[in-house]
Amino acid sequence: MKKILIYLLIGTAFFAFGCKRSVKSGEKNILTVTIEPQKYFLEAIVGDRFQVECIVPSGGNPESADFTPTQMMNLDKSRAYFTIGFLGIENMLVDKVAKTNPNLKVVNTSEGIELVGDAHIHCDDPTHDHAHHHEDEHGHGHIGGDPHTWSSVQSAKIIVENMYDAIIDLDKENEAEYTVNYNTLLAEINQTDSIVKSYLDKAPSKSFIIYHPALSYFAEEYGLTQYSIEHEGKNPSPSQLKELIDKSNQEGVKVVFIQQEFDTKNAETVSKAINGIAVPINLMSYNWSEEMIKIAKAMALENK
Repeated sequence: MKKILIYLLIGTAFFAFGCKRSVKSGEKNILTVTIEPQKYFLEAIVGDRFQVECIVPSGGNPESADFTPTQMMNLDKSRAYFTIGFLGIENMLVDKVAKTNPNLKVVNTSEGIELVGDAHIHCDDPTHDHAHHHEDEHGHGHIGGDPHTWSSVQSAKIIVENMYDAIIDLDKENEAEYTVNYNTLLAEINQTDSIVKSYLDKAPSKSFIIYHPALSYFAEEYGLTQYSIEHEGKNPSPSQLKELIDKSNQEGVKVVFIQQEFDTKNAETVSKAINGIAVPINLMSYNWSEEMIKIAKAMALENK
């Protein structure tokens, strides 16, 4: 009887231990992204198969963000790190975690996207050098140009395709599920494109003003002109501000986009001077589709 009791106790303990191990082994694998729009895309593809962590919070500045010890631990435990590709902070993160997680898979989600952008975007400017690359590999800056590659539909499609390919490489077993999710996401992106175009068709002006030139891809894709308030990364002088206001009045520009992570005072000043509207935008928002539509709606002067 004692032997039977001992066997039962051993069996119970083994079963309990086995249950604990199964729970632990069933924990979600971690994937890390740099910004919230990437998280939006990646979560749509992986569903509940992975836990997606984000480095830069919504409303943060991806060009100068700092990272916390918790974020570093999550990155260290990640199966893969999905970079946006053109931010110096990402190189710093990869360098820091390389020693503790040398097998970390790093995926440049902007691979295949041509870097564009400068202080004033003129889509038909033949002198603009789209291949002008200057990378600050270890600083908080970025390659010369606009790193906000996710701010257009065509770029977003490339980003999600790169994500999809990387996920299939990580988890081939669940390819069918990821493919369904990927196609659903593409359908949403295409629908967003249609809505954006419908608003832009009604826009009285094909130009807009923004403090920091973060909508270069959006402007190029839809044939718009982007005017930046900042000059070479700095606040404009009074004469530069006057020049921008005069030019905007001549061209009938009525929309000034305000980014919360940058100077808003000058943006509001310009908006009043041109008798236009100041529209807060958040390119770091998790709700990518919603933000793209909001920008187009503002261009049509239907921001209310």
